[in-house]
Amino acid sequence: MPIDERLGQINIEDEMRSSYLDYAMSVIVGRALPDVRDGLKPVHRRILFGMNEMGLAHNRPYRKSAKIVGEIMGNYHPHGDAAIYDTLVRMAQDFNMRYTLVDGQGNYGSVDGDPPAAMRYTEARLTKLAEEMLVDIDKETVDFSPNYDESRVEPKVLPAKMPNLLINGAGGIAVGYATNIPTHNLGEIIDGLLLLLEDSTVTIDQLMKKIPGPDFPTAGFIYGKQGIKDAYHTGRGLLTLRAKAVIETDERTERERIIVTEIPFQVNKAKLIEKIAELIQEKRIEGISDLRDESDRDGYRIVIELKRNEIPLVVLNNLYKHTQMQTTFGVIMLALVRNRPEVLNLKQILEHFVEHRREVVVRRTTYELRKAEERAHILEGLKIALDHLDAVITLIRRAASPDEARGGLMRSFNLSEIQATAILEMRLQRLTQLERDKLIEEYTETLKRIEYLKSVLASEALVRKIIKDELTELKEEYQDQRRTQIVAEAAEINVEDLIAEEEVAVTITHAGYIKRNPVSLYRAQRRGGKGKIGMGVKEEDFVETLFTASTHEYLLFFTDAGKVYWLKVHEVPEAGRASKGKALVNLLALAADEKVTATVAVKEFRDDRFVVMATRQGVVKKTELSAFSNPRQGGIIALGLEKGDRLIAVDITDGQREILIGTRRGITIRFKEEDVRPMGRTAYGVKGITLEEGDEVIGMETITPDSTTAIMTVTEGGYGKRTPVTEYRIQGRGGKGIISIKTTERNGLAVGFLQVRDGDEVMVMTAHGKVLRCKVDDIREIGRNTQGVRLLDLEGGDDRVASVARLAEVVDREEEGEDAGGNA
Repeated sequence: MPIDERLGQINIEDEMRSSYLDYAMSVIVGRALPDVRDGLKPVHRRILFGMNEMGLAHNRPYRKSAKIVGEIMGNYHPHGDAAIYDTLVRMAQDFNMRYTLVDGQGNYGSVDGDPPAAMRYTEARLTKLAEEMLVDIDKETVDFSPNYDESRVEPKVLPAKMPNLLINGAGGIAVGYATNIPTHNLGEIIDGLLLLLEDSTVTIDQLMKKIPGPDFPTAGFIYGKQGIKDAYHTGRGLLTLRAKAVIETDERTERERIIVTEIPFQVNKAKLIEKIAELIQEKRIEGISDLRDESDRDGYRIVIELKRNEIPLVVLNNLYKHTQMQTTFGVIMLALVRNRPEVLNLKQILEHFVEHRREVVVRRTTYELRKAEERAHILEGLKIALDHLDAVITLIRRAASPDEARGGLMRSFNLSEIQATAILEMRLQRLTQLERDKLIEEYTETLKRIEYLKSVLASEALVRKIIKDELTELKEEYQDQRRTQIVAEAAEINVEDLIAEEEVAVTITHAGYIKRNPVSLYRAQRRGGKGKIGMGVKEEDFVETLFTASTHEYLLFFTDAGKVYWLKVHEVPEAGRASKGKALVNLLALAADEKVTATVAVKEFRDDRFVVMATRQGVVKKTELSAFSNPRQGGIIALGLEKGDRLIAVDITDGQREILIGTRRGITIRFKEEDVRPMGRTAYGVKGITLEEGDEVIGMETITPDSTTAIMTVTEGGYGKRTPVTEYRIQGRGGKGIISIKTTERNGLAVGFLQVRDGDEVMVMTAHGKVLRCKVDDIREIGRNTQGVRLLDLEGGDDRVASVARLAEVVDREEEGEDAGGNA
């Protein structure tokens, strides 16, 4: 037949679907997921069975790992030797397995991530506990199937006397499925099983009194019980794991240090230390003077030396926050149930194990009953032969051949072929009186054994009792102390409780650098008046925002993208008076194109305080301050923005102020704050001013009705002026506003719009970096409808004023009041 006639057409979609499903099922069932009964994947099961077949018991000599891998690969697991050896190694690592199943000799890797030695150098044998997984495998307790080349058989599941799925956990990624089961304490799991065997209606909450949570080989802490409860009830949960650390004082230097003695499960100790060193170098964690690893064969010991006068618990909390000293473990209790992947809760896993053990006990009992009955049958024949010994001997002596003797015995004494064969094979020494008594005794014991085995098969209660007895024996021999401590969330470190509440001065420069200092540093400098902030910044940078705040307060940073970020004041780095501080971009999780436009300090998120915001396109929004009380590291939305709009100004008010908005073309509008109703965080706001074509808002100020301040406007041509705020009449929100300054070709468009009072100073910066610092008192106070006076000469025709800002002063709350500096 021609080749083209034998070829058929197949839809590629059908073929891809069929082939991918075959592959997916192969991975799910035959590679990546454990069986709920013995908690093993095929490769683990084959290794344990293969080592058992090789006679590598816990009390036998070790055998080269290469020999073991070769046997497993050749007989049961036709995959790469590396995959088999990696699995063998993991089952021998006490930092990965709560109870190791392989007893390894040689270099089997370390918690620092060091790889194991090559398989030709290491040796292995089964642990005693692993043998409990294989007990009674030769008694027809489990089904066997042909191996890959049908040259021998292998078990589909191990008898598994111990609940391996829970005590050693499991992890794996299949096609569309993943499992991540934590390790547990053997004694606690058996206690739970015994409770379930006593009462099948027991609830998960009652089981949790016996099984409080996972128990990891590397110990540490589990913080919070909700994740455990979720995992045990639904099969999914999120655990927070923490390293165990103690604080010691060095008697020689009198400095304190943090000693880490336990680390979270599956954390690489060497990489953890490397990360801490990196954070110290980047100054993201401060207060650490030295770091070293003093771990040895007796346990972990990471020493973190602290600088003098550092608060250890604050440093420790930062280590938890920024390193793998605190990790999360996502629990997914998924396993194969009758070759189908299922997410199981705690009780279901225990029930499946009990059912597996029930089946093993029943099949073992059935096997032992059959063997006992076969033995009893033979003993009955031997007993008949002994009762008619002379006749039997005479018959055998007269027989011409064994076959004739066998037939004669069967006919003369009504024996079966098996019984006749046993009589012929009996040794002469069994004819002594002593041996005859032993045979009778054995027959009697065998009959009792048969009666007992039949009673077991007839009674479910006896089967459950056998399971309980075996579990109790297992617990008595192998149980150990819990390693991982479970701590309620209420016990977590509250940093504010560790930091003394004090007033500090927070400074933010025009270029975005922030720092804090004790207020006393600046008050000590006063001589008859308010001292100006000292800060080592470049000439083109200056302190734009300065206020006092408590170390327990929040700083809210609003960005032009309409988002708000949080920092606690104590999280702001403390720096010397002449230091510029740290860039905000290194403290906040800002997007690449975000810029902080306003900062306010908040002690309490009160319902009677409001956040008032203004955007470039003239939108105004008011939101209750309490809406910003739930911080997130990635920030939250402060207001919705139309495409192309940006947030430019923010202030905190008491709801009774007046709002003044200024635009680039020198237009202002003044209206009552009451005209803006409070809205939710994600709302877009309302129109504050109607803008002419090409105009945009450049500033917003909130003023009180009795304010004696003036409005200072600066233009890009270097002109500026002061105008009493009383000249800005109150209008309705959303109007077109009135002229604040005439903008012409001579003075240019407005770039700055500030509320000032006598004694203030302002900084004017040009596009070319020229900086002018001048006192407000030196700028003439003139009417609204004017162009202003020249503030600085611009060299060349291409320079222009880029920005203007009020130079910050230290605000003394006793003098200026609680709301000074944007505090609420």
